[in-house]
This record gives sequence, C-alpha cells and structure tokens, in this order.
Amino acid sequence: MAKQINVALIGNPNTGKTSVFNQLTGLNQQVGNYPGITVEKKEGICRLPRNIKAHVLDLPGTYSLNASSLDENVVIELLLNKNDKDYPDVAVVVSDVENLKRNLLLFTQIKDLEIPTILVINMADRMKRRGISIDVAAMERELKTKVILVSARKRIGIDELKEQIANFRHISTEPCLHASSMDPEYFNRLRTAFPEQSLYKLWLVITQDVNFGNVNRNSFNLREDFVTKDESTLKRMQQKETILRYKFINDVLKKTVTVDANAAKGLRANLDKILTHKVWGYVIFFNILLLIFQAIYDWSSYPMDFIDASFMKLSEVARGFMPPGPFTDLIAEGIIPGLGGIVIFIPQIAFLFLFISILEESGYMSRVVFLMDRTMRRFGLSGKSVVPLVSGTACAIPAVMASRNIEDWKERLITILVVPFTTCSARLPVYLIIIALVIPERSFMGLNLQGLTLMLLYMLGFGMAIFSAWVLHKILKIKSKSYFVIEMPNYKVPMLKNVGINVVEKTKAFVLGAGKIILAISIILWVLASYGPGDNFSNAREIVEAQNVDANLPDAELDEMVASYKLQHSYIGNIGKAIEPAVAPLGYDWKIGIAIVSSFAAREVFVGTLATIYSVGSDEEETIKARMASETNHILGGPLFTFASGISLLLFYAFAMQCMSTLAIVKRETNTWKWPMYQLVTMTAIAYLAALIAFQTLK
Repeated sequence: MAKQINVALIGNPNTGKTSVFNQLTGLNQQVGNYPGITVEKKEGICRLPRNIKAHVLDLPGTYSLNASSLDENVVIELLLNKNDKDYPDVAVVVSDVENLKRNLLLFTQIKDLEIPTILVINMADRMKRRGISIDVAAMERELKTKVILVSARKRIGIDELKEQIANFRHISTEPCLHASSMDPEYFNRLRTAFPEQSLYKLWLVITQDVNFGNVNRNSFNLREDFVTKDESTLKRMQQKETILRYKFINDVLKKTVTVDANAAKGLRANLDKILTHKVWGYVIFFNILLLIFQAIYDWSSYPMDFIDASFMKLSEVARGFMPPGPFTDLIAEGIIPGLGGIVIFIPQIAFLFLFISILEESGYMSRVVFLMDRTMRRFGLSGKSVVPLVSGTACAIPAVMASRNIEDWKERLITILVVPFTTCSARLPVYLIIIALVIPERSFMGLNLQGLTLMLLYMLGFGMAIFSAWVLHKILKIKSKSYFVIEMPNYKVPMLKNVGINVVEKTKAFVLGAGKIILAISIILWVLASYGPGDNFSNAREIVEAQNVDANLPDAELDEMVASYKLQHSYIGNIGKAIEPAVAPLGYDWKIGIAIVSSFAAREVFVGTLATIYSVGSDEEETIKARMASETNHILGGPLFTFASGISLLLFYAFAMQCMSTLAIVKRETNTWKWPMYQLVTMTAIAYLAALIAFQTLK
C-alpha cells in the first residue's frame, strides 16, 4: 500500500503556482471550499518515486504570513495547526525567477516555522532571455534548503521536484535567519515562558488572529509582558521583521544571482502602453469581446444541433425499448428532456471558459482590471471591483466571494450587491435558446446578429452593474477611503494544459452542479405535469372527444389536443394559471411563468423546465426548440415567442435575481439577511419593469 504525505503548494499570486500544481496532479484534482468558510480549496493527488502518494494542496496566493485577508488567514491557520488533517509534511514555495526578492520574503517566513521547505524557482525558461543566471548550489547553502529550477510550461524540473518531495525528510528544517534578532530581549522572555513551543509560531499567534494547536491566543492576551495594548507597537515590530528579512534576502541575491542589465527588454512596456491606453485599450477590449461572442455562436452551432437531435432520439429509444407505464414516461418525458435542456449548452459554456482561461493565462486580464479602474473610480468602486465583475461571467457565487480582496467595506458591499447583474454562465442557456427563437440568423456588416445580441446582453448586464454601483455610492452613507494596487504579471503564451484543465473542471462543475438541481426539478415538474386534480384531468380524453365529435380529427392531432388539455388541468397547469395574470403583461403564458418560478433554484433550470413541460405527452419527433417555436399565445393569439416577448424575457433574465444560491452566499458574506433581501426585491422590480416596458413598446 502506497504511503501518503501532505504537500502544501504556497506562493505569491502570479508565480505560476497553479501551473506547477497542474503538472503534479493533472486531472487528479478537485475543487471545493474549506469547511465553514467561502474560500476555494484546490487539492489533488500526485504519484511520487518509491510508491509514495502525495496529497497536494494548492493554497490561496499570499504575499506574506502577515495576513490582511481571509485567503491569507487560511494559509496561516493551516501552517500553525499540526492537528489539521492537511498539515503539510513538506511545503513547496513557488517563486517567479523575475521576482525573487519579493517572493523570498514568504519563503523565509515559512522556513522559520521549521517545516521542511523546498524552493521552486518557476519560469526558468525565461532566464536566458532575461539575462539571469543563478548559482543554485550557493543559494541552497544560504537558504538551507533544496532549490529547484522549474519550467512548468516545458515540464523542466518537475521530475526533480517529485524526487525532492519524496526525500523531504532529508531537507533541513533550520531557519534561514532568526527573526528573534530584531528584539532579543522580547523573544528571550517569550522563549523562557513557553520553552516547548516554536518561537516564530508563537510570534505569529500573537500578531495574527489565529490559534496554534493547544495554545489559545486568548492566553497571550492575559500576558501584558508579551501582547502590548498599543497595536502600533506590534506593527512596528512586524515592520522591523520585514526590514530584517529583506536585508538577508538582498545579501543572498547579491551572492547567488547575476542579471545582465543589457538583456532584451521593453516588449512588455510597449504592449502595456497599447493595451492600457485610455482610448485604444477600450477599443481592443471591446473587439476581443466581440470576437469571443461571435465564436461562441459560430463554432458551437454544429455540436449543439447534434446534441439536440441526440436527446430527441434518446427519448424515442427509451420509449421504444421500455414497457409502457409511468416509469417510462418519467424517463422519456421528464429526465431525458430535462437533462437535454442543459447538456445542449455545454459547447457554448466550454468555449466561454476557454476564452476566459486564455485571457487570464496570457496576463491580459490584469491589464483589463487596471484599465477599468479609471471607469470604476467614477462610480464609487475601485479597479479591484472588476475582478468580481469579470468573474461574474462564470458564476455570481465565486464572484461575490472574490470581493473579499477589496479592503474598503463600502466598496466591497456595493460590489457584492451589483455583481449579480453581470451575465453568468447560468444565464447563457436562457439567452441562447431565446435568441435562437426570436433573432434571425443573419449577418450585419459581417457580424452574426445572434452573436451581436449576446454581446449586447453581456454589456447591458455590466452597464447596469456600474449604474447601480453609482446609485448605491450616492445613497449608502458609509465613510470610505481606499487605494488601488494591482500587480501586472508578465505576458506569456497560455499553457494548453492549464487552459484545458480549467475548461474541463469549470464545465464539469457547472454541468454537474446544475444537473443535480435540474434532475430533481425535472422529476418534480414531470409529476406535477403528469397528474392533476378533478374530473377535468381524469376524463380529459372523453371531454376533448366530446368537444370535437364532429371535427373528424386524425388520431395524432386528437392525442396532441388531449395532452394539451391534460397539461392545462394538471397540478402544474393550475399553478401556472394562478400566476399567469402577473406575467401576462410581459407577454408570457402560464408555461413560461412556471419556468420563471422554478428557475429561482438556478437560472439554467428555465430551459430544462420548458423542455420537461413541452415533452409531457408528446410523441412527435420534434426538438425542444421546434416545440417552443410552434407555441401559440392563447391570450393574444399568434406565436408565443415573438420579438417583443423574446426581448422582454431576455431583459427579465438580464436584471432579475434568479438564483437562491447567490442570495445565500450574499447573506454569508454580509452576515445579515438585510442585503440579500434588498437585492431580491430591487432586482426583481427592475427586471419586471424593464420586461413590461419592452413588451408593451414592441408588441
């Protein structure tokens, strides 16, 4: 049986830590949250030499062990708690060859914790081009550890890293320097009072809001001689520690690293001038978005058509091979169409994540954040708010969580409240099916009208988020003062492996997460649509035949009329008729009303709901899109899905808070139900009014 060890991957943001993690674990990884908190936990399995299995934990990026955010607290609490099941046997600190001075601050702190620590210098393939040379042996002596030059892109050094991880017991745990030298008297008293504890861990426990093993921080608060009442004194000591560490790092780098000042440079600066230009930067970003949405439509049309037809055939096969009865009806009319309503959108969602991954991997997304800071400031936000807003194109839940990096409470609260306006991937299935129904598949000036409409919806959501932020900035009486700092990573060609893993993991998480909800709701909806109260449902065939006794209808048409009559008088039909008066002014019928209500569980359920409703009792060889296109508005007459009703529906979903999971995460992040309820009421009102005005104007 293979022995398992815990490995913690630690490093500053933008050092290529995720690339190293992907090289070690491949697809043997999973993403979740740390218990009790909304911080992403990424872990995977790596096979090492000598039949050793490594449980690799990719910790959130952090600049030092002086925590200033919830993400950084996660790193510290793990490293200070030996009782944690994920406590590392060995720490791997990933650094960037061009930013060693800054990266080594964190390394020296972790070394002081007396954990076996390996220093990985990533992006080693850039060394020659940047005129950098490193005396690895000398650096190992100075830092008292193993130093490995790695290029995750070219898979250089990965095998050596695995070998050193397997040999972690031979790595020195002696600190590089002793932070206690900044105040010998203070630390001597601390060592005397707690002789069994690690000195640097004690120092971190005193200065951070964390616990270490059985030593509770509260016990230090009772010791006036260790914890000063003046917080500024501790801050000054932390600053002295940082100065001491950088002095040591400078000495090490002078001895071990040489840089050719005449090495080729300047390309990054020239690109930044263009991509962050106050005019051309926006033009370039707009055109990139336009290209993305055109590609989403054009490239994915073929696999979508195939999936749509395949699920229709699958329903027929299920009905043909299974014995007649309620269970067969559930499979053929409930589960298969419901799942088909989400699987059909995998191509678009995968392409969306593909493009987002490429933008992030290349380093361009950081330039977008910097560029948009100029706009954000005018609306009471900072450039850091762009990260949640851009993340919101994937899902509002991690986007709300990403706002934790915004230090100012007012800016953070406003960002949390407006993030749900950005078009998330869960809205994408709704947009795509409605656009396909009401927007003609034509080109204008070489641009696909459907792709252009999709882009306009994304821009509309982002615009509403910005406008809402401006309004909230004016009405929220919260004092704030903040500044904007962002790191610009180097430009690089995206790693295909990183992009591929990200697309697979994000798409899988979306489909499986939505699939559970859709499967449950599809079954419930099928039951509600397949059964009903009273004689109208039980005697549907007799009633329909009596109403059309002289019409001499073909059997197929009569069966369709019976199915429609039963659906109207089913449980779901009665519910739909009850809410129809509220949605009729928007151009919707009771079926769309049911889909809107059920999609509060998750926006993408809208399509699955309609797929289930339209498939109940139907034996026709039609795709869901064809069934929806043939629907009639029984109130106004004519097609149900017209340009007016389609635009109304698109606007409703663009603005409505249609996700209970987002409400739950907002409650968790703000620690009150006040703000999520405010979101729900306000966004629903805006969505209803926008949809009402659109339909009444366009009909």
